[in-house]
Amino acid sequence: MTGRTLKILLGVSVALNLFAVAGGAALFASRAKVERQVEAEARPGRGHSFMAMIQQLPEGERDRVRQAMRASAHAAKPDFEAARTARKQAVALAGAETFDPVAVQTLLEQSRLAEMRGRARLEGDALVMLGSLSPRDRAVMAPILSRRSSRGQSQHPPKPQAASQPAPQPAPAG
Repeated sequence: MTGRTLKILLGVSVALNLFAVAGGAALFASRAKVERQVEAEARPGRGHSFMAMIQQLPEGERDRVRQAMRASAHAAKPDFEAARTARKQAVALAGAETFDPVAVQTLLEQSRLAEMRGRARLEGDALVMLGSLSPRDRAVMAPILSRRSSRGQSQHPPKPQAASQPAPQPAPAG
């Protein structure tokens, strides 16, 4: 073998090794992503579809609960539609030729308030419905109070800081 052949073989070997390392890294990264998705699917609050919960109730309670929650959703619908409309208007105004941050902020606040009104109505009606159930049935239906994002994942508020801990004081100058 000549020196030139050895150099070519060495270059091919290095290229194959780099390809193998890159493939291994990609496999590792994609596997980690899949594991995160599987963990997200297994979190509490997931997999509790309303219909699946209803099916666990006694026959007589199913229709009553379904009708009560349907009526609640129907009553809250205008609030959620107002929230969507205000948000769309805010987006359109933010992308307009002239930018009016006060008007955009006002529309965003209107959207948030409308959404909070709708959510408060749904949650209040759910509490009334839960209060009418037996303890066993209430435990079955309690997950309807879990707040979900648009992707269906539970949204848990951040844990509050302990209020009893005093704020750190700056060292005295001296």
